[in-house]
Amino acid sequence: MALRWSRIAPQLALTPALAVTAVAFVGSIGWTIYLSFTRSRRLPEYTIDWSEWGRQYQRLFNDAAWGISLRNLIVLGLGSALAIVFGFILAAMIEREKRGESFFRTVFLYPLAVSLIVTGAAWRWMFNPELGIENVLHQMGLTFVNFSWLASAETAMWGIILASVWQSSGFYMALMLAGLKSINSEIWSAAKLDGVPIWRLYVEIIIPMMKFTFITCAILLSLGVIKAYDVIVAMTLGGPGQSTYVPAYFTIQALSASGNLGYASAAAVMMLVITAIVFLPLVLLTAWQQRRRAEAVR
Repeated sequence: MALRWSRIAPQLALTPALAVTAVAFVGSIGWTIYLSFTRSRRLPEYTIDWSEWGRQYQRLFNDAAWGISLRNLIVLGLGSALAIVFGFILAAMIEREKRGESFFRTVFLYPLAVSLIVTGAAWRWMFNPELGIENVLHQMGLTFVNFSWLASAETAMWGIILASVWQSSGFYMALMLAGLKSINSEIWSAAKLDGVPIWRLYVEIIIPMMKFTFITCAILLSLGVIKAYDVIVAMTLGGPGQSTYVPAYFTIQALSASGNLGYASAAAVMMLVITAIVFLPLVLLTAWQQRRRAEAVR
């Protein structure tokens, strides 16, 4: 009886968590998908007009603002990938130079302690031509400098990318540093004895050995980019015009500003599809790599 109870107890302990997941996560996804086929406005309507069941999705794909959101999502994803690059460079520099490691690690991690709302507000002030960096540089006589990126539709997304990279580089640096410290020190010693150039050591040995770390960073980055909302609100509110719309901001605007629950649900479902398209291949790649590693060990 004691042995049987020891087997049942873990399942019983997990039951509340599974129930919450089923209701709050799976149930919410199902409810959102259902509402995306209805004409729900501010309040949900549960009647589906089967003659126009895809009406909300047709409107969505014909909406120019949604097209802008998807384009900005790609731009934000590619630009934010620089955070992984900078994180690896910072981690490599800290790993090679042991003196002051704790100090520099703390300094580079500090932006992570600041929320994206605060980060966005600070960078919005720095991009302000009357109060920020541009004003300081003009007072120094560098009047040719233009740093008011948020005022232009062509450069506003680059300002958001700059703020996002600044805020998240320290986080990826910490992950990369953990990956670098897990590498056997004998590899570094052997490469030094053989006279292998440091760049070649990183490109041909260190980076391939850290592929799981890079995949983990890519997964976390993709999830953060897809749900990006607070930094947009803090810096541009989607402007100028609709030039910095992203899917998450578009969805919230459709729900709060337009009061269209069905339309916002359709946008949310498409965000789920985008997440699956980006996230699942990375997860499958990680599982495949781990399986190959396990087979190689056997």
